[in-house]
Amino acid sequence: MSTENKTSKRGRPVVGTSARQAKLAARAARIAAGGTVERGRPANPDSKRQARLQAQAARAAAGIAIKVGRPKGTSTKPEVAAVAV
Repeated sequence: MSTENKTSKRGRPVVGTSARQAKLAARAARIAAGGTVERGRPANPDSKRQARLQAQAARAAAGIAIKVGRPKGTSTKPEVAAVAV
């Protein structure tokens, strides 16, 4: 059993002139220049969810306990009588 290192390239070759490689190079240049790279879908600051998250963060900052999940007593299950067959 030998432990020689093979230097052959493996996998799919990289096309340096592709649109993806240009995008990756631009992203790396932006990071090198001290810029930021935003990832994902941007949040809408005027949405109901963002308002709820801001209110929750304000309550947490004020020291108010934050309850998680559905409040007790909100589920109304109708009483069903057992049917004898």
